Amino acid sequence: IFLCKRVCSMPGLYHFYPVHTCPYVCILLFKNVIGRLVIGQNGILSTPAVSCIIRKIKAAGGIILTASHSPGGPGGEFGVKFEVANGGPAPDMVSEKIYQISKTLEEYAICPDLRVDLSRLGRQEFDLENKFKPFRVEIVDSVEIYLSLLRTIFDFNAIRNLLTGPNQIKIRIDAMNGVMGPYVRRILCDELGAPANSAINCIPLEDFGGQPPDPNLTYATALLEAMKGGEYGFGAAFDADGDRYMILGQNGFFVNASDSLAIIAANLSCIPYFCQMGVRGFGRSMPTSTALDK
Repeated sequence: IFLCKRVCSMPGLYHFYPVHTCPYVCILLFKNVIGRLVIGQNGILSTPAVSCIIRKIKAAGGIILTASHSPGGPGGEFGVKFEVANGGPAPDMVSEKIYQISKTLEEYAICPDLRVDLSRLGRQEFDLENKFKPFRVEIVDSVEIYLSLLRTIFDFNAIRNLLTGPNQIKIRIDAMNGVMGPYVRRILCDELGAPANSAINCIPLEDFGGQPPDPNLTYATALLEAMKGGEYGFGAAFDADGDRYMILGQNGFFVNASDSLAIIAANLSCIPYFCQMGVRGFGRSMPTSTALDK
């Protein structure tokens, strides 16, 4: 854990969320500014879960360490994301401010003997000789807060009936040994009743099993081959930090992002959140076409 001598000019408490499953969790702390850290159990949180927790606890923002496009592990690449108070990515203005402050740092101190038990839920307190005494680290369940949000958005009874009822559909979900494993197990299997063997590669690994955790037809070959057999009616793969996915239909039919968006838009009445809140527009990202603009 690093303590920077220069005080960050951005006000308020900061909650940092290490996500990538690296063996050493290093968290930057701006001295006299941060008094509390909230971290996912075992250092694991998906990017959508980080966004959810930031809004839930009204944090000023969160930091995510992720190798979602590259194999991680010692010597591997990883990126750093900063999410702001609304749970979204930091805009250019905030990123530039952080960069400018970083150029003014003169020194930092290291606490090599400080150990945080990331496996134990609850609060742990430390004396770091700053104005926050004690300094508090809170380990939270990686899935529960996000799962509670999903229950308010989707019709879990309808989905559970689809996965377990008389006309059940068999699904195959590949977590690609990233952080999505606990979410897939807990939500689709434990909560919604899908058989345990519906989920594969659900153990988060530091190197993602040696394959880039990129949910596409090039790297999610195990899922593609399973879907081509026709046994499963729905398949999906997730990237390492859980903010990208690939969907496959029966016999390996590839469902592109534009089709996913169109299917949701055409079936809004099936989603309780939209029934209650209404719809003010549709958003598209890099994988979707410009058809939505029209």
